[in-house]
Amino acid sequence: MKIFKGLAGVPSGFGPSAVTIGKFDGVHQGHRAVIGRLRDIAEAEGLKSAVVTFDRNPLALLAPDKCPDSLVSVRQKLELLATTGLDATLMLPFDRALASVPATEFVERVLVDTLAAKAVLVGRDFRYGARGAGDVDLLVDLGATFGFTVEVVDDVTPHDGRRVSSTWVRELLAEGDVRRATELLGHTPTVSGIVVHGAKRGRELGFPTANLTPESEGLIPADGVYAGWLTDAGTRYPAAISVGDNPTFEGVAKKQVEAYVLDRELDLYDHVVDIEFVERIRGMVAFTNIPDLIDTMRGDVDRSRKILAD
Repeated sequence: MKIFKGLAGVPSGFGPSAVTIGKFDGVHQGHRAVIGRLRDIAEAEGLKSAVVTFDRNPLALLAPDKCPDSLVSVRQKLELLATTGLDATLMLPFDRALASVPATEFVERVLVDTLAAKAVLVGRDFRYGARGAGDVDLLVDLGATFGFTVEVVDDVTPHDGRRVSSTWVRELLAEGDVRRATELLGHTPTVSGIVVHGAKRGRELGFPTANLTPESEGLIPADGVYAGWLTDAGTRYPAAISVGDNPTFEGVAKKQVEAYVLDRELDLYDHVVDIEFVERIRGMVAFTNIPDLIDTMRGDVDRSRKILAD
């Protein structure tokens, strides 16, 4: 997949193309259904398949107090989009200049002049242009003017009938339900970050952990203990993962992510690692004595081993 940063990054003569536009936060199953349909159209009509997305949630600029936490970083989003078989992603910087572009001008500049769009796929509630003035009806009219077709893609609704959305995934992660979140995403919730030195309490207890810097990428799930995986330099290791402030000890930063690699001791300091959350084992508990804590941690490790072996 080619990555174009800004309109100027798209080479002259790119296209003709089939295009869809959106935030694509999490690149979940709903997004993947749209991209799958986009690729089908592109293949049938001999077009390039392209996604237009943004370097931040537009609400981060337009209404910061209403902007939710992102499920993935820009880097993670691009890596996930690359797994879908797209030909290209155009990453637009969402700044005041872009936010002020009228709807018709946005379509002409981005879809027509830059990507030579011949087919455009959008959701039913798609809005674009300054103050979200553009809607699907206007897009259809503009397509007739500029020579592209518009297809409205239906929502993906699992068996319970709710539309798959980034909002739903956030709710599940806030509850610690990473297994259900994985079903909606189509991939395991993952946090990436640099391994830093911690208080070494895990090592003293017999469970040395890799502690992620607080400036990690990806939305961290609810406090608790999880079975999952730690990936370092392409090698994936089974792990028991702790998320939270570790209430047994004082002075521990909030939302700390620590991963104990099962049955191995690795030197991971300063390495950038990925930590995947497969299943929540339990919530965070404050222990009154260290022996009870150690016994529980042994049980967490045993359960993690069993979960990851299934």
